[in-house]
Amino acid sequence: MTTELRRLRNYINGEFRDAADGRTIDVVDPTTGEVYATSPLSGQADVDAAMEAASAAFPAWRDSTPAERQKVLLKIADAFEERAEELIAAEVQNTGKPIALTASEEIPPMVDQIRFFAGAARLLEGRSAGEYMEGMTSIIRREPVGVCAQVAPWNYPMMMAVWKFAPALAAGNTVVLKPSDTTPASTVLMAEIIGQIVPKGVFNVVCGDRETGKAMVEHPTPAMASITGSVRAGMQVAESAAKDVKRVHLELGGKAPVVVFEDTDIEKAVEDISVAGFFNAGQDCTAATRVLVHESIHDEFVAALAKAASETKTGQPDDEDVLYGPLNNANQLKQVSGFIDRLPAHAKVEAGGRRVGDKGYFYAPTVVSGLQQDDEIVQNEVFGPVITVQSFTDEAQALEYANGVEYALASSVWTKDHARAMRMSKALDFGCVWINTHIPLVAEMPHGGFKKSGYGKDLSAYGFEDYTRIKHVMTSLG
Repeated sequence: MTTELRRLRNYINGEFRDAADGRTIDVVDPTTGEVYATSPLSGQADVDAAMEAASAAFPAWRDSTPAERQKVLLKIADAFEERAEELIAAEVQNTGKPIALTASEEIPPMVDQIRFFAGAARLLEGRSAGEYMEGMTSIIRREPVGVCAQVAPWNYPMMMAVWKFAPALAAGNTVVLKPSDTTPASTVLMAEIIGQIVPKGVFNVVCGDRETGKAMVEHPTPAMASITGSVRAGMQVAESAAKDVKRVHLELGGKAPVVVFEDTDIEKAVEDISVAGFFNAGQDCTAATRVLVHESIHDEFVAALAKAASETKTGQPDDEDVLYGPLNNANQLKQVSGFIDRLPAHAKVEAGGRRVGDKGYFYAPTVVSGLQQDDEIVQNEVFGPVITVQSFTDEAQALEYANGVEYALASSVWTKDHARAMRMSKALDFGCVWINTHIPLVAEMPHGGFKKSGYGKDLSAYGFEDYTRIKHVMTSLG
């Protein structure tokens, strides 16, 4: 007996459609490694149709009042709350995440973030008018940029979609959003929900692979391309967008340093850092995966962290005792395993370092010590449940190691010395610095990095402004 596969479809101009040429992609459940659905493999005709719909819908949506857009976003937030169980189920099948944690750690922030941007819609204003030349009054208008081509990743398919469409819609833009080819299910469900609330063409979902995303970015219609993904993908987007000078918003990889000084409460730090490193199987660009520990407490800290890893569980979504589920796909399992297989002789695996079971893509919580600054696993993003540990001698060396990577998204400092924490937060070259904590995010504060972690901000008023353009209007008083 064969189980019928779910059939996911694009959402374009207010209706669900297959890819124009009928091509599909198999979608795999990462807890089993088995296909559970098919998704459209969209081509140029599908991208053209979505862009045409978004372009046609833009003038009316742009001209809607901030209060009207706020009302729409608040309705979307309410609908997400009402259909939370369906969204959770789709996301869990997408990713294999624990059901309980998806319910508690993703739905509430998503709803809150949509409501935040609903409020931000009514703050879309320029500076006050003024006379900066005799006989002339200047006015600043802040306007939506137009159609936005957006590509979301597979690590947080629902939440990253919210981070993209909510500020874009709040500012008066229209959207063509592509989910990852491995995690389209929850985004398609979101389209069903949102489509019942917004005018047709305002929000569109096109499923597909890397080539689909490339076609979206290279399309002449969008005024802006926004992607959350790998550094390689971000560089390709920036290169493609440069051909017609599109605005680009990039949230790319991370390699967050976690700097632990000798006066730290080791027990609390280990507890918090292990959760921040292993949560979502370490598939988080802000994950606490690169720990730098003062030499005086290094051995004690490593032993405690290894013990915490050995007590951390990965497993099936319905097991309430697990912290995280599988890696997202077979390629990611291969990548994480490869980093461990290629460890240099001076490295030591203190915990984990192996696949769990032979079904699905589960990987054990892993701690690796004895590493040097130029080691591959220190310099490159693993994107898995792997925490590396290095030793440092003083504050200067800690900063050298912390800043000595190509990524610059997030970081944290662990110390009871306030002055030192302030010095470190100033000197750390990262878009976010947490002190005595790691990974909390709030809608009101910006998230985004420097260097190869990209540019532009998600969340906050800064993220909202990224989806607007500034126009100067000058009028003669004569």
